[in-house]
Amino acid sequence: MNKKSIKIIFQIWIISLILFFLITSIEIGNSMKATLIKSEKSTNENYFYDNFNIYQFPEYVTKDRFSILYHQKNDFNVKKENSNNNIQTILNESLTENQIIPLDGLMDSPWPMYCYNARHTGHSPYNTTNNQGQEKWRFITEGWASDSPVIDDEGIIYIGSTSLYAVYPNGTLKWKYNTFYHIDSTPAIDENGVIYFGTVYGNPYLFAIYTNNGTLKWKYFIGNSIFSSPVINDEGTIYFGDSNNNINALYPNGTLKWRYHADHVIYSSPAVGFDGTLYCGSHDGNLYALYPNNGTLKWIFTTGSWVHGSPTIADDGTVYIGSDDGYLYALYPNNGTMKWKCNIGCMYASPTLDENGTLYFGVWEKIFYAIYPNGTVKWTFDPEQRIWGSSATISADGTIYFGTCDLETEGGLDIVALNYDGTLKWRRGIGTLFSSPAIGEDGTLYIGSSGINDGCLQAYGKLDSNSPSAPIIDGPVSGRPKKEYSYTFKSTSPLNRDVYYYIDWGDNTITDWTGPYISGQNVTVNHTWNIKGAYTIKARAKDTDNLWGPWGTFEVKIAKNKIATNSILLRFLERFPILQKLLNFLPI
Repeated sequence: MNKKSIKIIFQIWIISLILFFLITSIEIGNSMKATLIKSEKSTNENYFYDNFNIYQFPEYVTKDRFSILYHQKNDFNVKKENSNNNIQTILNESLTENQIIPLDGLMDSPWPMYCYNARHTGHSPYNTTNNQGQEKWRFITEGWASDSPVIDDEGIIYIGSTSLYAVYPNGTLKWKYNTFYHIDSTPAIDENGVIYFGTVYGNPYLFAIYTNNGTLKWKYFIGNSIFSSPVINDEGTIYFGDSNNNINALYPNGTLKWRYHADHVIYSSPAVGFDGTLYCGSHDGNLYALYPNNGTLKWIFTTGSWVHGSPTIADDGTVYIGSDDGYLYALYPNNGTMKWKCNIGCMYASPTLDENGTLYFGVWEKIFYAIYPNGTVKWTFDPEQRIWGSSATISADGTIYFGTCDLETEGGLDIVALNYDGTLKWRRGIGTLFSSPAIGEDGTLYIGSSGINDGCLQAYGKLDSNSPSAPIIDGPVSGRPKKEYSYTFKSTSPLNRDVYYYIDWGDNTITDWTGPYISGQNVTVNHTWNIKGAYTIKARAKDTDNLWGPWGTFEVKIAKNKIATNSILLRFLERFPILQKLLNFLPI
């Protein structure tokens, strides 16, 4: 072998060696990147799983289903010294029991915050007598709408998802502010038109947004999830809890006023008493009463388990709180001693109040309660589904509204309306409901719901008199499976606006707002049913201003074949099955 050949072989070897290391480094890099991505994804999934599932369920459910994670979490949340070293007795505080602080920091609007006001009474001043549960419109969000809607003084409705949405009373978008992470905290609106809310998981801020245009005023970094809904006092101070175990007080300019450290995460939403005292629960099993000026401890009441829910304050100052130990507690406001307790089950909501002081709430154990102010049961209602996160709303006419949920994929997903005596007024199946209803000035009911990939804000009430008519549906009343049929739909707008059609074919398929079409025009839409059976076609129309009209219906029977029901013929065909098979191929 000559020198030239050796040189060529050596060059080939060098090039091969370089290519080997280059390819290997790329593969190692890709492998490391994939591992990091997988690890990051796993970490994020575990973080979501731990925080959502572990703390969202009742404590006894968590102990049973997530035992290892439960003990890891509880070991982490050990007792810590108060961050401000500000615990003192009632006698050392300058605020006396008789000093009354007016609660006028909230906007004067139909529904400015969670459970209507700073006491969480959930009692609307507006009448819903004419509300028979007709869906007026539906606004789709880009993620779950598990918080609750609020309403400003112009009737604009706000709901959170992965963005905060401002929605006009006709169900169209005014603006949205994208947070990129989920909003589980029901907003609160102050008297200056600023709306406050928190986010969870990867972007844990308390946001302040101008309601007139959806722009950011400020945001305050918390460092952990905010499930707690804020409350605002008369000075504009914003109070809320977080998953760092803190109860926070922020000035209206977004700076920290004080912070009180509890022993566990806080999902409870603070309430404000008549004297300004702040009340808030924690997963450490305690209800804390704090002085509003500096966050010092007034008193503490210990229950037997996690406190998911939020306190409610009655007209006489009595403080009500539910616990995962299965009891509803009534406490004296001056010293936190127990007035009474009632065994009801686990509650992740605020017990709300009517004008007589009767409490209304639902529990995990699938019971909805009405409790007299003395702690005895007035009546119960069986919703057949769990109630978890949805606080009841009471209208001026005494109708009680709440939602059911589906944390265990058991079905359900209803909004329920009860009469004052606990009998069913109406119920509508719409989606998993952690949201609490809000009532508008015209008696419209608003609530958020959650599906598999997205959610929506829904409005229920009396349809507008100028909405399109119920569609007239025409077409074949019978047919065969897997054959396409044509149907016509016709609706008229009183304002002569163009219309869109929403069609439910009765087989879990939907034609979603096809249009626009000229008012009064016959519109042909085709459909195929794959399985024999009786189907009801339901259709409704909306106009170009999003006014939704009533439903029109049409019955269709899809049969496998055209066999007569004559008993002699049936017996004949049973003896000759080949003839029966041939009849299956005959056209109808």
